[in-house]
Amino acid sequence: MNNALDSIDLHLIRVLHTVLTESNVSRAAMRLGSTQPAVSGALRRLRSLTGDELLVRSGNAMVPTAFGASLIEPTACILREAQRLLEGAGRFDAMRSTRQFRLAAADYMDPAFLPQLIATLKREAPLCGVDVLPLSATLDYRHALADGAVDAVLGNWLEPPQDLHLAPLLEDEIVCLVAADHPALRRGLDLAQYLQAEHVAPSPLRIAGEGVIDQHLHHLGRQRQVTVHCAFFNLIPGLVARSLLVLTTGRRFCQRYVDAGLAVRILPCPVPFPPLTYYLLWHARVHHDAAHRWLREHIRASAGQAPGLA
Repeated sequence: MNNALDSIDLHLIRVLHTVLTESNVSRAAMRLGSTQPAVSGALRRLRSLTGDELLVRSGNAMVPTAFGASLIEPTACILREAQRLLEGAGRFDAMRSTRQFRLAAADYMDPAFLPQLIATLKREAPLCGVDVLPLSATLDYRHALADGAVDAVLGNWLEPPQDLHLAPLLEDEIVCLVAADHPALRRGLDLAQYLQAEHVAPSPLRIAGEGVIDQHLHHLGRQRQVTVHCAFFNLIPGLVARSLLVLTTGRRFCQRYVDAGLAVRILPCPVPFPPLTYYLLWHARVHHDAAHRWLREHIRASAGQAPGLA
């Protein structure tokens, strides 16, 4: 008795996915570099194999059946995995690849970095997709890297995890951001005033523990007064502009809002902080994979093209 899998091949799965996503045989044929009769013949074969119409007419258009729609993501997954099999650890054909890259990144990095990276990836690999996920407390990035849910993680750590591959990307100076009418602009901001001030900080990025600013302060035996936490880092400068709150973070992030005309100013931080270092992390399982090597090279190159500190 023949195995049912013997009746279908990768080309037929590609035709199925294209027909279902295009909902049009002619457009599917153009995408596949084939002819309409050939695609129609493949669709008839697929209908016979599945026992379902897969694509039916609705008014003047064609739409997938319920069963057909349920096959869109599984066929996409099969095609992605087949492409990984063919690419192996050898050469990555960026112009033809349809891989979906998934990055987890902090939103307080150099504001020029991620736009530069995405533009480069879409130029060099136009058929690839890119998902940028927030590096938040709800994301177990170690597990996500291990099971392939995320391809690379970009963020900062006082002591980066040693169980993962890593490469430094960017360095930044720690500064303070205050409102344009903050008294510290007139009198200065010494250590005692800094520790007594009210601070705003992002919500912790790890399920347990503090951010790098408070970690370092505790190493120095100091503690600041964080009275406001905000999960949306890009909203914090607006909070600072309308209050006496102090934000402590990288100069690159702060400079964006000063240059945009927000009523905020940058002050030197009176605490001796080491440079804020951003890292690229990845798992050993993809260390030799051609597509991941290509991705990491472009991430490092985009970091190198980021403008210098203001």
